[in-house]
Amino acid sequence: MKKLSFVLAVSLSTLPSFAQAQGHMGTPQEQKACSRDARQLCRSQLGDDNAVQQCLMQNRSKLSRSCSAVFQSHGM
Repeated sequence: MKKLSFVLAVSLSTLPSFAQAQGHMGTPQEQKACSRDARQLCRSQLGDDNAVQQCLMQNRSKLSRSCSAVFQSHGM
């Protein structure tokens, strides 16, 4: 559940009003840390939570330090 919450936070962070309406579980800090990476590296996958997570993990070497730290904190 923790991983799913993180994925939702990352993929929905680019749509703040929708994310707030859906009540996602990610912290604002996690969203901020990875939203730019998701938009830059995974634009075509936005809207598909699992695809965004996979994309970010596949581009791990390109992630910002802050987003990489979020993945590490979730054991990913």
